[in-house]
Amino acid sequence: MSTRPNSLSQLETERGIPRNPFINAGALVINDILAQRFVQADIAVLQFMRMLADEVKIDFDLEVALSEQRHAHRNSAIAHLMKDFGNLHNPVESVIASYCRQCAITMSCLELAKAGSFLANHGTIPWSGVQILDSSSAKRLNAIMLTCGTYDVAGDFAFRVGLPAKSGVGGGILALVPGELAVCVWSPGLDSAGNSLAGVMALELFTNMTARSIF
Repeated sequence: MSTRPNSLSQLETERGIPRNPFINAGALVINDILAQRFVQADIAVLQFMRMLADEVKIDFDLEVALSEQRHAHRNSAIAHLMKDFGNLHNPVESVIASYCRQCAITMSCLELAKAGSFLANHGTIPWSGVQILDSSSAKRLNAIMLTCGTYDVAGDFAFRVGLPAKSGVGGGILALVPGELAVCVWSPGLDSAGNSLAGVMALELFTNMTARSIF
């Protein structure tokens, strides 16, 4: 079934309930939940990423965030639709602004790989021993990454690469070798599904050459 990241018709058919946290609607709902728990959801996410990557210099690119916000018409429509169904509790404008800032967090490939390494280590940060998730929750998140993390071509990605992964339209892909490591690739050219063209190829070569696929 389709997991298009910004489909209004799919969201309306499903009464404003996102299919998973990796599509745009799901990310907006997560942001809304965080806004109920923290004074500023975007700052909480930024601090969390700094802790995961062990790098205090990670920050927002405010120019990118403002550009994202100026062109967030479809995301605003998604948020308004979910609010109409009662699935969004904070003001749409504040949710969108916070979401756009989170989309503009600037990290290197190394920093993102470090930040995601707890997911490859059963929920525990390898170098600090801090437990972020229990092993069962980490397993479930890995499963969602495998089945939903690369938009409509998750099946093709699993066939070619064979790793849990999450891609972003900025050209980055975070992939996991459970029990071993996290790897991040980045190249801005996207394929028709919104995944990094060169990044997918690099990960395919990586698993072919190292036999690190989970299959």
